[in-house]
Amino acid sequence: MPTDVLPRPSRTAADDGGDGVPRRRTRVLALTEARWAGAALVLFLLALPLELTGAPAWAWGPLYALVYAAGGWEPALSGLRELRGKVLDVDLLMIVAALGAASIGQVRDGALLIVIFATSGALEALATARTRDAVRGLLDLAPATASRVTAAGGEETVATGDLVAGDVIRIRPGERVGADGRVLDGASDVDQATITGEPLPTPKHPGDQVFAGTLNGTGTLRVEVERDASDSVIARIVAMTEEASRTKAPTQLFIEKVEQRYSLGMVAATLAVFLVPLAFGGDVTGSLLRAMTFMIVASPCAVVLATMPPLLSAMANAGRHGVLVKSAVVMERLGQTDAVALDKTGTLTEGTPQVTGVHPLPGTGLSEDALLALAAAAEHPSEHPLARAVVSAAQERDPALPAASDFASAPGTGVTATVDGHRIAVGSPARLLREDATPGGTRAAVAVAEVEETGRTAVLVLRDGLPVGVLGIADLIRRDAVATVAALARQTGRSPMLLTGDHARAAARLASEAGITDVRADLLPQDKAAAVRAQEQAGRRVLVVGDGVNDAPALAAAHVGIAMGRAGSDLALETADAVIIRDELATVPAVVALSRATRRLVVQNLVVAGVFITALVVWDLVGHLPLPLGVLGHEGSTVVVGLNGLRMLRESAWHRAARHSTHATLPLT
Repeated sequence: MPTDVLPRPSRTAADDGGDGVPRRRTRVLALTEARWAGAALVLFLLALPLELTGAPAWAWGPLYALVYAAGGWEPALSGLRELRGKVLDVDLLMIVAALGAASIGQVRDGALLIVIFATSGALEALATARTRDAVRGLLDLAPATASRVTAAGGEETVATGDLVAGDVIRIRPGERVGADGRVLDGASDVDQATITGEPLPTPKHPGDQVFAGTLNGTGTLRVEVERDASDSVIARIVAMTEEASRTKAPTQLFIEKVEQRYSLGMVAATLAVFLVPLAFGGDVTGSLLRAMTFMIVASPCAVVLATMPPLLSAMANAGRHGVLVKSAVVMERLGQTDAVALDKTGTLTEGTPQVTGVHPLPGTGLSEDALLALAAAAEHPSEHPLARAVVSAAQERDPALPAASDFASAPGTGVTATVDGHRIAVGSPARLLREDATPGGTRAAVAVAEVEETGRTAVLVLRDGLPVGVLGIADLIRRDAVATVAALARQTGRSPMLLTGDHARAAARLASEAGITDVRADLLPQDKAAAVRAQEQAGRRVLVVGDGVNDAPALAAAHVGIAMGRAGSDLALETADAVIIRDELATVPAVVALSRATRRLVVQNLVVAGVFITALVVWDLVGHLPLPLGVLGHEGSTVVVGLNGLRMLRESAWHRAARHSTHATLPLT
């Protein structure tokens, strides 16, 4: 792993957001591309009103010239470098097109082209910088310092980067784990959703593994470090995400593939139209005028507009419906996907635990409501996610809970409190039933097994030391998950994969409800990324949908990555190619269908542009095409193609895509 990723920069007041949380965010004007694009835009806005109001050319001409210089020097330099490698880059083509427009008096149009192109480059540079910020900011999940236990039994504060395998650290309640390691003694619940995606804190006892960057609960742990900081899981997530982002092949837009050959041919043909008549004694002025007319009518403006307006319009339409697509390349790629991988927690599920079953034991005399009220009263002071789920479920039935006193919490076991004169215990069945061989304990064990068999978390309730009931808690499936999975299966011709760090029983239960047959559970982030890469190597174009830090490597490795926006981590949102802002899972197949509809419209536009260009070129070569008429025909084709592309902005385009995604009829494999 590159060492330059690992060192933690010193934090200053400027690095903090005022709340002590470090911020890594590149400022827009810190980017060279953004500064030059901004300068070009300002100069254009100064020159335009002067020209339109009839000011003399000396007033607005120099401003337009500065627009060309400010916005064009960098892409021109980049294009010339590519030209040395025998590649006619689109950057250089746009600059040539702008200069060509200026050479025949269309200075304003050329300047506008420069501004648009420079702005596009600045936005691309900003997106790249923000992604890099988010990846490196992930290192801030791990604390800067840790409490290392000395050989004499004391403690010393050291930088986490100085910890090595074999060191012993103490992790107090509420602290983040400083290094990957194994628990030597102590008990606690650790929130490791950033690594595994599990929705609930995981009980940790001696012998269990913990990961750097995860959050300790209410207990104190003594942990032996097993990996250096550079080899921790969180550091490897950073490395894999950066590597995948670098190595993902930058697919050219469909039009750019056509444009490479077309532009070479156009340049050669323009030279031929000028030089051949001269070789046979033709007039220089006439030959130049014919060549200029040819260059105008054969230029790829209409071809360029055949693609970008539909894609940008589709992006805007998707944005109105809660899907942020980050670039036109992504919009095109969405329609190419033929395999889907879905995360579980926070993607197919709501991401918060809820009570799904209340099971009073026979002979206790308790109803479901009474059992739930007892458990909620005891859990009410607790901040554990399971406790909040129990309290919320009870208050939905009856907002008034019984009063509780003498509350106590035991990490890894549960809570106890006195409710209505009875000592109530709520917590882990494995801990509370450890030595209970009574008939009541046996019935409780059976009830617990039945709940856990369905993939739910079982919570046991004791009254005065005797089991009285079991609660089932689970992260519920989203309402639109089943329909979304079915739609994606029809679009791609195969069932989506479920990739999750959760345990196998919970994954199987969720997959059964959602209609997924390919289930892969107990995965670490690198396992998810490996599964995606295996599909890509098999020739699949994989769409990954996730929400957590642990999904970031898979999102980066995928053909297209989509993040759930409402609860998604910063890293997932920055790494993903698109974001579901409103957390409506059904928009995923809809945006895929919209991408495919856009691709069909692009092909239509290319046909229209091709017909116009062919007709005008033939007229110029065979007959005599007046320059004004050539410009009119060229601009007319550009307008027709551009307006046709704007059809993807219509509300009906999204609704048609949504209906198509629902009724697609591809066979499953």
